Amino acid sequence: MSTQKSVVVIGGGPGGYEAALAAAQLGAQVTVVERESVGGAAVLTDCVPSKALIATADFMDRFSAAKRIGVGFDGAPGDQGVTAHLGEINARIMTLATAQSTDIAERLESNGIDIVRGAGRLLEPGLVEVATEVDAVESGEQPAPSEGEVRAGRTVQLPADVTLIATGARPRVMDTAVPDGERILTWQQIYELQELPTRLIVIGSGVTGAELAHAYLGLGCEVVLVSSRDRVLPGEDADAANVLEDVFRRRGMEVLNRSRAAGVQRAGDGVVVELEDGRTVEGSHALLAVGSLPNSTDMGLEEAGVVLGRAGHIEVDRVSRTNVNGIYAAGDVTGVLPLASVAAMQGRIAIAHALGDAVAPLSLGRVSSNIFTDPEIATVGISQADIDEGRVEARGVMLPLTKNPRAKMQNVRDGFVKIFARKGSDTILGGVVVAPRASELIFPIALAVANRLNVDQFASTFTVYPSMSGSVAEAARQLHSMAD
Repeated sequence: MSTQKSVVVIGGGPGGYEAALAAAQLGAQVTVVERESVGGAAVLTDCVPSKALIATADFMDRFSAAKRIGVGFDGAPGDQGVTAHLGEINARIMTLATAQSTDIAERLESNGIDIVRGAGRLLEPGLVEVATEVDAVESGEQPAPSEGEVRAGRTVQLPADVTLIATGARPRVMDTAVPDGERILTWQQIYELQELPTRLIVIGSGVTGAELAHAYLGLGCEVVLVSSRDRVLPGEDADAANVLEDVFRRRGMEVLNRSRAAGVQRAGDGVVVELEDGRTVEGSHALLAVGSLPNSTDMGLEEAGVVLGRAGHIEVDRVSRTNVNGIYAAGDVTGVLPLASVAAMQGRIAIAHALGDAVAPLSLGRVSSNIFTDPEIATVGISQADIDEGRVEARGVMLPLTKNPRAKMQNVRDGFVKIFARKGSDTILGGVVVAPRASELIFPIALAVANRLNVDQFASTFTVYPSMSGSVAEAARQLHSMAD
């Protein structure tokens, strides 16, 4: 008698497809249910497209920076400029996203995982129903129904020993700012634009708002960033956020702090953003970046007894369990930490726990994250606020990159390295890097945090001279010499 377990994953984003691969590796029979294409919003409309757009803007910025390092362009007058052809840029981005989705699907298929296109919901614990217009499995011809599996019309019922919900989240919109896909846009709709906005008003100065404001500024668009808080990136390191805001203003972005949007209206060929204090801001387009909502409605979760939080997030523990036996959840639908890397880790942890493999509970203190602006902002471990507010007994040091020889060579004028270490033991607990490619520079600090290295172990490791990483090691050396 077979003891092979059946795993049904609802949602094909990072949390879903990584969980499916882990389950297949452990010998389970695995089905992924996805209403669009595998990869989810992270691949199709969010992470991959936005970072590709940012990479394009950063490439253009190299031309504007050339004069600062003594490089000119020969040729006829007018040949020195670069122009963003947004329609072509967006076409390339979406081609890239589709190719990434195809690669993921092929990887799932090669591991024997079935992919069912449709909207999944729980009929009851242990039974998933899929509403689909295509009663077929993408990994091959439709197989005959297995024992206990019922297919009728446009629905498929899938028994599951383990169910993982990884349905992600969607952009939050305002009742007074309804997206129309033309002038009032969410971050999922911007890749349909064929022409660069002349004046883009970005509403929301969190990570998504800051990244996309930076991207469109780099592409040559006039940008207004509307922030309801005292500074951009209110949830990030204050020193890092101040650096970025200074860079934004220096490059010509209009940043409106303490300015909460009340609504957005179409006005001919443009938009008018109304602020709560009565002011108005006019532009050609408005981009809403005011948070997200979990995709947890109409899924039979509450009927199955799954506990949801006030905002609709699925409540899970550190091994991704819900309160219902056999039902797990991962990714943005849980509200734990909206990062693709965290979603993937949650999915893998869920499968390890459900199928009896070795498992280590999720530790958010080891998660490194990055904001893809210019300069980038990367963080790991504890924050400056944790120290300042007395939650952690630690000390830190901050080194500006203006003193770094490699930074001088590359004309880097903004940025710093921070490292935090516990008082007494000097164990490295976290850090912040603000620099070009900070996403790469944060890795050695993340490695130190994960392996509980102290500042002496860290600083004694050789670095290349000259290099940006030299400042990371130097920060650790300075922590060694500091008195408690």
